[in-house]
Amino acid sequence: SPPGCGGGPLRGCSFGGRFYSLEDTWHPDLGEPFGVMHCVKCYCETQRGRKGKVLGKVSCKNVKRDCPEPSCDAPVLLPGQCCKTCPKGNPYYSEDISPGESHFVAVLTGVTDSWLPSSSGVARARFSLTRTSLTFSITYQRIGRPSRVVFLDSDGNTAFEYKTPKGDSDMICGVWKNLPQSHVRQLQAEQLRVTMTTATGRREVIEGKIIKHRALFAETFSSTLTSEEEHSGMGGIAMLTLSDTENNLHFVRLQYRQHVLREIHANVTVYDTDFAEVLTDLNSRELFWLSRGQLVITVETEVQDPRHISGFITGRKSCDTIQSVMSSGDALTPGTTGGVGSAFFHLHDNGTLDYQVQLVGVSSEVMGLTIELKPRRRSKRSVLYDLTPEFDRPSGRAAGSWSRLEARHIHMLLQNELFINVATAHSQEGELRGQIRGLLYSGLEAPRHEIPVPLAGQFVAPPVLTSAGGHAWVSVDERCHLHYEIVVAGLSKADDLTVNAHLHGLAEIGELDERSTNHKRLLTGFYGSQAQGVLKDISVELLRHLDRGTAFIQVSTKVNTRGEIRGRVHVPNNCEFRTKGEVELAEFDDLFVRDPEELKKDPHTCFFETQHHAHGSLWTPNYNHCFTCSCQKRTVICDPVICPVLTCSRTIQPDDKCCPIVSSISLIPLPPPSLSLSLSLSLSLSLSLSGCYFEGDQKMHAPGSTWHPFVPPFGYIKCALCTCKGATGEVHCEKVTCPALTCSRPVRRSPSDCCKECPEEDNPPLEHADMMQADGTSHCKFGKNFYQNSDNWHPRVPLMGEMKCITCWCDHGVTKCQRKQCPVLTCSNITRREGMCCPECQGKTNTHTYTHTHHAP
Repeated sequence: SPPGCGGGPLRGCSFGGRFYSLEDTWHPDLGEPFGVMHCVKCYCETQRGRKGKVLGKVSCKNVKRDCPEPSCDAPVLLPGQCCKTCPKGNPYYSEDISPGESHFVAVLTGVTDSWLPSSSGVARARFSLTRTSLTFSITYQRIGRPSRVVFLDSDGNTAFEYKTPKGDSDMICGVWKNLPQSHVRQLQAEQLRVTMTTATGRREVIEGKIIKHRALFAETFSSTLTSEEEHSGMGGIAMLTLSDTENNLHFVRLQYRQHVLREIHANVTVYDTDFAEVLTDLNSRELFWLSRGQLVITVETEVQDPRHISGFITGRKSCDTIQSVMSSGDALTPGTTGGVGSAFFHLHDNGTLDYQVQLVGVSSEVMGLTIELKPRRRSKRSVLYDLTPEFDRPSGRAAGSWSRLEARHIHMLLQNELFINVATAHSQEGELRGQIRGLLYSGLEAPRHEIPVPLAGQFVAPPVLTSAGGHAWVSVDERCHLHYEIVVAGLSKADDLTVNAHLHGLAEIGELDERSTNHKRLLTGFYGSQAQGVLKDISVELLRHLDRGTAFIQVSTKVNTRGEIRGRVHVPNNCEFRTKGEVELAEFDDLFVRDPEELKKDPHTCFFETQHHAHGSLWTPNYNHCFTCSCQKRTVICDPVICPVLTCSRTIQPDDKCCPIVSSISLIPLPPPSLSLSLSLSLSLSLSLSGCYFEGDQKMHAPGSTWHPFVPPFGYIKCALCTCKGATGEVHCEKVTCPALTCSRPVRRSPSDCCKECPEEDNPPLEHADMMQADGTSHCKFGKNFYQNSDNWHPRVPLMGEMKCITCWCDHGVTKCQRKQCPVLTCSNITRREGMCCPECQGKTNTHTYTHTHHAP
């Protein structure tokens, strides 16, 4: 438990070095080689202390016994799951996979119970919940541009406020990140509300309740319904979709230029304003007007003096991006060409579809570029639109507009049911192919309105003939932070399965000059097909390469660790020429000391050694200057300073330092470590030429000094080493290079060790003194049991029992454990049998190759 924190008792739970809010649930991660316990669920439950104070207590239980009984004869256990499920083809390669999203909607209208005149404005808000982030797309009519969007909890208190950027668009895009579990539950229970307020002219407020709606998953057309009456406070939304096979419009009265086309009578009351109807057998004219955004939907009351609201029907609007990555792995006849195609689209209200396409690395001349349906048979393609006339072969690009989309095509486009196909002289049915699908808005400043950077195996050095392809949007903001979004497609099915349970890929950025890898940086490791984020601590050299167009983004996989796909990145920026003062003002506003009275009021403040500390702050405690403490939401975590190993003959120990330093008389430059996988750490920036300032530990470091970086809330990272470049005042942090091992079963002596080592029996014979010392402790203690040297056993984990897939052994008093190595399978139907450690091919002889899996520390 943490040493202490202030402002009242700790409201939450500490488990495994992480802090959890009250009522959070999680699967515990026991680290290497045990991993995440998917069949154990932990819960931070609320407890009251002796004086009625609210505290948190962790309780865990085995949830395997709660698994439903599968209804099929041969259920399978998928990676990352606890319960077996019935196979539905292969879930990893279904073309309509979507991440685990929950969708919500709200209609915002003027507040009628206020003494102020009600607003005529109406807004429609669509929300998507992914893990702990809530993205929202809001369109509005008959109201000025709102200055802020506020989410209210069940008690009417502000849960989150979003300040809208200035602009003339009728769309607001935003993200509420890191929703507390309590607010996620209120969202699921339909207890949250959203309000929007204007700042210019007469202050107007509109608000609405956030609800789930069954129509959101199928919605492809929509309408915002407004009233022509001033200050009416009336409004509504219509969510519409076409039937899959018939021309029936679900979900009411349709008009075209004041002429009533269809009319439906429904019993709608103030207590139940939600209703659904089907307009059957739309004729060709009605479908044409629907595709052009010229149909009006009207709802009105059946009284002597009727009131009505109405709006035009258009294709569904959102902040998501319609895009496609074309790869040879997704072609109708899959291949490994190393080429890629990249496309993005914009759908207008009048049914026009703008497109931009770029192709690189194809094996032969492009013969056809088409938008197609999913073929019913492999040899029977169904072409909707031919983009070939707009394709410019020298540049490999096509740009234009498809102005004759039918309503059915708009429906299929927004349901992710269309594909883009590239036929070449060598592959006339298609060398590259990709699904056109919506990419969820992320809130990053990546320029999705521009054509993305294509990522291809042909650009890797040396070129890789891969089935994969990808594209990336990259930008540098005014604070010189790098925003990136990467989409990958076409990884081969066998490779995909071997990495899905672990890491799908590693995204890196670096310079194109292969002779120097000093500026290669790890952006992120990612699951699935997408990676996104912000990189803050960028060196001046890398920013210069981005500005000149001599930088690259690369995705590496388990199979191609030196690069699977790569693309050249050109992001003009003037970060190199900004003055130090400008950067300091931009970057260090949040480092100024806050008013102590303000700190006391902040619920996330920590109280330690008679002082209040802000959330995220770092300090050296009074009780020991060789510790670093950090405040993480009322929790104080103190870590001992870890000193780097110095490769010099003479060192000195200054009185005011925790770690020895190189003596100036025998200063030996450190050899640069290998940067095949560099580590992304906190922002670093030089404040003066006499040293380096590192934001991770918020300290100055002497020129030439090295240290292990401190990254809250994880503490000191032993697997990385930072160096202060004295000439430039810049900090370079690089991953420690582990030595090559010749033994078959390397082990990690301690969970905190960065590199694995060979067991003692594989090392050279011990010297006599070492042997005498080794005889002192030959037994091991694991749990409540003692084991003799060379004993081996399967460990027992509470709630899970014996872990038969993990073997531990006693090595001269040190317990070492390793998970059973599994072969890499190359078949498509993979299953895992009860009691077996490794997956195997289903229904056929296993084809596999053995690989050594390296787990990043």
